[in-house]
Amino acid sequence: MHQKRPTRFVIKHWLTHYFSLTKREYNAVLALLGLISLTIVTPYIYESFSPKEELMTDYETKAIHKLTLIDQEDFRSKADRYRRPNAKELKAKITLFKFDPNQIDVTDWEKLGLSTKQAQSILNYRSKGGKFYKVDDVKKMYAISPTVFERLQPYIHIEAGGSRNEQWNTKHVKMPVKQFISIEINTADTTNLDQVKGIGPTFARRIVSYRGRLGGFYKKEQLMEVYGLDSLKFNEIKGQIQIDPSLIKKIDINTADFEIFKNHPYLKYKQINAIIQYRKQHGNYTSIADLKKLLILSSQTIEQLTPYLQF
Repeated sequence: MHQKRPTRFVIKHWLTHYFSLTKREYNAVLALLGLISLTIVTPYIYESFSPKEELMTDYETKAIHKLTLIDQEDFRSKADRYRRPNAKELKAKITLFKFDPNQIDVTDWEKLGLSTKQAQSILNYRSKGGKFYKVDDVKKMYAISPTVFERLQPYIHIEAGGSRNEQWNTKHVKMPVKQFISIEINTADTTNLDQVKGIGPTFARRIVSYRGRLGGFYKKEQLMEVYGLDSLKFNEIKGQIQIDPSLIKKIDINTADFEIFKNHPYLKYKQINAIIQYRKQHGNYTSIADLKKLLILSSQTIEQLTPYLQF
């Protein structure tokens, strides 16, 4: 009966018989198998000997929970801040009260439901001399939509004295009431213009200043070129003024130098230089047709300049 050989001898016999390994090669194979086995079992050994993570204390758990709640609250706060309010919320914020549109400030307009930008545009209109004389004047403002006007109309009350300053003056000083009159705009001074209903001292000064740069007005619509004088204001005053185009101060295009041209609002520096250089190179201008040869002058500019030039 044969004695059973140990396993390692069986493996050695099998390896050397089938793979024809030398003793050195056999030992190398055993070392490699040992390393592979060690690599496989090392993680399990490390895990069994490594310290276990301690569970969080109640205090730490509560602290983390509190931080989470703070983050959530902060997020909700920011979301509410940037969220556009719905119609119901906007309506809830509106406070309607009796008001004079010539007197209230930005804050009051906001309480009535206007945005800051809309309210500021109304104050800008008033600062430029604009005034509300009757309830329907409020409807003409671009910042007031038909829906908003319908909501505000029952609460609009325009006092006879206009602004607070005017009320004070009415109580303490007898001021003449402006009547609808007819003023010739090219000869009127600031005192005459101030008599026109809708033109205060500020607009009177601006009109006279712009008239000086132009050389006079040849049509009423040019008044809308005056800073701050919009179509609403123009419609208010146009029936009270007259214009005599024969009073315009004209420029002799064949003798005028740069200094004479430079203040005219219809000409830019490059255009003035072109007019003077063309005159030097080609001689005197004989008619408006000669100006059309200057490409730098548009047909609109030539049309605007025509009443102010003489040849």
